[in-house]
Amino acid sequence: MKSLHPIRNKYIFLAVSFIFWFSHFIYIPILSPYIEFKGGQYAFIGLVLGSYGLMQFLFRLPMGVFSDLVKVRKPFIIFGMLVSALSCLAFALTDSLGWILLSRSLAGVAASAWVVFTVLYSSYFTDQYIHRAMGSISFVVVLAQFLGMSVSGFIVDTWGWAAPFWIGGTIGICGALLSLFVSDSTGGIQREPVKIKELASVIREPMLLKVSLLSILAHGIIFTTMFGFIPTYALHIGLKASEVGFIVFSFMIPHAAATLLSGSWFVPRVGQWKTLQIAFGATAFFTLMIPLIETKAFLCVVLGLNGFSMGLLFPLFLGMAIESISREKRATAMGLYQAIYAIGMFAVPLLAGILNSSIGIAAGFYFSGLLAMIAFFLIVVWNQNSSESKEGGSGAKLMQ
Repeated sequence: MKSLHPIRNKYIFLAVSFIFWFSHFIYIPILSPYIEFKGGQYAFIGLVLGSYGLMQFLFRLPMGVFSDLVKVRKPFIIFGMLVSALSCLAFALTDSLGWILLSRSLAGVAASAWVVFTVLYSSYFTDQYIHRAMGSISFVVVLAQFLGMSVSGFIVDTWGWAAPFWIGGTIGICGALLSLFVSDSTGGIQREPVKIKELASVIREPMLLKVSLLSILAHGIIFTTMFGFIPTYALHIGLKASEVGFIVFSFMIPHAAATLLSGSWFVPRVGQWKTLQIAFGATAFFTLMIPLIETKAFLCVVLGLNGFSMGLLFPLFLGMAIESISREKRATAMGLYQAIYAIGMFAVPLLAGILNSSIGIAAGFYFSGLLAMIAFFLIVVWNQNSSESKEGGSGAKLMQ
């Protein structure tokens, strides 16, 4: 990939990104069982899981717009690292249900800064390599998620429920210090300040809105399943806390591989929309299978296939969201995109938690599978309409 920055700057940025998400995800596999252990019901677990997305819905777009207006990125990254560490420490120091909700909400505020992370990293590369750049940073994110989630159950078994929060907070502080060395330059390119009227035009970009809607569904699914109720479901079918790592390995390794293959292999061969169609179709099928599983081995197989299919989606969304947007407006575009998909991160787990409380834990998985089916059919319709428009345009040119 052609970079506008020295290699050193890129690796410092990727290291900060890794630490950022590692501190977020080191406690994810034990979060819903931990809340249940503290007396929280499924509906409350859904509320806690959803609070993370709600804060991002509220804060991501303002952060993106403000970052574009002031033309700086680094302070937002430092802010995100500090609040991320604070969230983990708040979990560690308190154990009441109210504080658990507040701590997870703080994690959502911290995650809102990710809009600036992605835009700053994309500014290190030429437009031609945006998809690959998003693939590489998505791989770092997935690697951090994978490693953090892999050790979570072992840490709890060895040192107790609070240990993942203490470790996450300590690592987060180290990341905040390292973020002081992140480069805020955009390769020496000077631009005029962006006007509010120009930023408003970003919100009406059709491709951005379509990708954001699909991302609502995708993020809702993953935050209800792997980052939500799957660890609880696994414990209910007989797994121990220390065995949650097997579940994480099964999902995250194929998930990480897919983030690398999405932009480099699938898109060049089958195209963006066809890749999305394949991924959502597979996600629907494998998500609907989860409530039918009663053994660890079968659960690992299905989660591996589901992890791969979902891994194709997220780096592709990142590239499609900003590829048609001028560079000086990309933080706004990314802020809008990430704010919109945060709707899925808070609404879907919350609804799934209510369904699980009313009907049983299988209900949330069936609900998530239905959402994947809806996404699949939306892609079919949009792709067909796009093809018809292109054919109509070609026919008009021939008549001229």
